[in-house]
Amino acid sequence: MIDLGLLEDIFEQHFYEIVGLLLIPRLRNAQKKDTALSIADRREMADLLRQSREASARIRVENIIHADVTVELMEILELYAELLLARAGLLDVRDKNIKEGLVSKDAGDEATGLEEAAASIIYAAPRLPRDVRELGLVRSMLIERFGKDFALRAQENEGNIVPERVWKKLSVEPPKSELVQAYLEEIARTYSVEWPPYRQDLAEAQQEVDDEDEGDDGGAKEQPILADGGQPPATPKAKDLSLGPLPPKGQPNVEGSKSPVSVAPPGPRTDNPNPKVNLPGGGQVKPQDKKSQVGGALGAPPTVDDLSSRFRALGKKI
Repeated sequence: MIDLGLLEDIFEQHFYEIVGLLLIPRLRNAQKKDTALSIADRREMADLLRQSREASARIRVENIIHADVTVELMEILELYAELLLARAGLLDVRDKNIKEGLVSKDAGDEATGLEEAAASIIYAAPRLPRDVRELGLVRSMLIERFGKDFALRAQENEGNIVPERVWKKLSVEPPKSELVQAYLEEIARTYSVEWPPYRQDLAEAQQEVDDEDEGDDGGAKEQPILADGGQPPATPKAKDLSLGPLPPKGQPNVEGSKSPVSVAPPGPRTDNPNPKVNLPGGGQVKPQDKKSQVGGALGAPPTVDDLSSRFRALGKKI
């Protein structure tokens, strides 16, 4: 029979072997085993929902949620163990510098960057629902390395030394009702169970509403009747309100007789006999003579009557 104290001394001298060869593989195997059990439990939950045993399913699904949280916690601890394994050499350098008085203990902890990983393992090891004996051995080694004061602060989580994602997953509070509902709906969807029972009715009602909306868009809508019995003016279509492309600056509009954008000066009034339009640049638009607008560079092309009147005027001059 090998003395347990002798084994612990051997483990303390071989930090790499404990973490790399024992702890990390054990955490990975535990995750695979718990995940397989969770899948089997989900099938049972689907059968309960299929049998309309919702009350029993709501109670038993909490075990699935608890198992998933434990798996996520073991994944986090596995990452911290890999970090400790990668930086284990820094612990020896830290202890040597502290012993020689080159740095203080707090400064040595911050220099290694392992304070968070060590605190998480020290805090989670006695609280982890899964039995991982190697995690307790690594915890004892970290307490020896970082000291009892650090271990007490990590154990009580003083100053939030333990990350939130670790201590929250170790909380003993029951899962929220929203989370339970989400789990049941996901299990029902995965195993093709019609749950909740009214989900199909809601889907059919939503489809009817969508069909009615599509029918309204495709057909002509009835025009409202005004109070006097008349009909409101028809709303112009979008293509009637669209403007054609503007002609280049200094060139006539070849598509029509007028430019699509024009400014008409106001007509003469008693209070303004000579109306003018002020332009943004400070200029003004003056009313043009009608004769100058006929056949102008930017005006409309002359009609047959305009040409006939011009020929008659030329004949009189000759």
